[in-house]
Amino acid sequence: MVEEHTPMVTTPDIEKKFSKTLINWYLKNKRELPWRETQDPYPIWLSEIILQQTRVQQGMSYYFSFLEQFPTINHLANASEKEVLSLWQGLGYYSRARNLHKTARIIITDFNGAFPNTYKSLLELKGVGPYTAAAIASFAFKEQVAVVDGNVYRVLARIFGIYEDIMLNTSKKTFYELAQRLIPKKDPDIYNQAIMEFGALYCTPANPDCPACIFNQICVANKTGDQSVLPVKSKAKAKQERYLHYFMIRCGNFVLMKERGPNDIWQGLYEFLLVESKTPVSFTEVLKLAKGIPKKNITAEFASPKHVLSHQILHARFYTVEVEKAEFEKLKVQYNLEKIALEDLPATPKPVLISRYLKAHKF
Repeated sequence: MVEEHTPMVTTPDIEKKFSKTLINWYLKNKRELPWRETQDPYPIWLSEIILQQTRVQQGMSYYFSFLEQFPTINHLANASEKEVLSLWQGLGYYSRARNLHKTARIIITDFNGAFPNTYKSLLELKGVGPYTAAAIASFAFKEQVAVVDGNVYRVLARIFGIYEDIMLNTSKKTFYELAQRLIPKKDPDIYNQAIMEFGALYCTPANPDCPACIFNQICVANKTGDQSVLPVKSKAKAKQERYLHYFMIRCGNFVLMKERGPNDIWQGLYEFLLVESKTPVSFTEVLKLAKGIPKKNITAEFASPKHVLSHQILHARFYTVEVEKAEFEKLKVQYNLEKIALEDLPATPKPVLISRYLKAHKF
């Protein structure tokens, strides 16, 4: 538990100087990123959705791939969900891709292809929350509305000495009100980029570069040594551990897969026959769960490294099952699976666990 501290003290002069100093730093030190070179809301929106829960280095290639395949919002709206999910493979949080696709269609049908141009109207779009709406509104339309993401929480908490738990709604209000006071009327887009960039490059979660920091003389965390304490964040719940057992049933150049259904984190993605156990179990126990799979036809086994999601840890094992045509058709009907050609596997949207298995076996 964090002990009590002196309440945050700031003044209009301090806030004005903070914003000016930050913008000057950014203009000299910013990274050259493609979505910063445009005011077109489409690529800005695309970059913001891709970069949710994703590092810039990882997201960059996806950004270029999406713009190449869907150069305009019309192209994206006219694509199938399967095409969008296939291009999204490996990024995780697939609801982002589905919402991206749905929103593109909504903008075409309900807004005549033109992006809503205010923070309030952007919030009505699928998959667009307060942060993303603020980013698009300020970057594309220069609206004076502050972005508040993890970087911003960290910068504000440390510099201004805010010891409130960022997981609480009351605390979020404190941070938002300060962020909104800090953002200048002129160049709100540059300011928003600047504070996020500063958090990403200098005021990092671990080992912030305090000696080189432009705010080290006024930063509360630097004076108190509380860099590792701020921002205050209550502990998350322990992650659930799940044990997945996949059977790739193959006959010649075809395999059996199943599309994940609605209200699922992997909705629209394809996977092999899956059985799940609550704890690690023996191969004999796995076969009892996967009724009808002949043990003598299992030709290979593969243990995937554990896969960590935001609330779950997945432990997966894969079994390759070679069967004749009659057995193949029987299992297809028994488990309501679809027949997929091996040559179509690369374009078939699938969870990263499946992709990892296929890559390891050179499919």
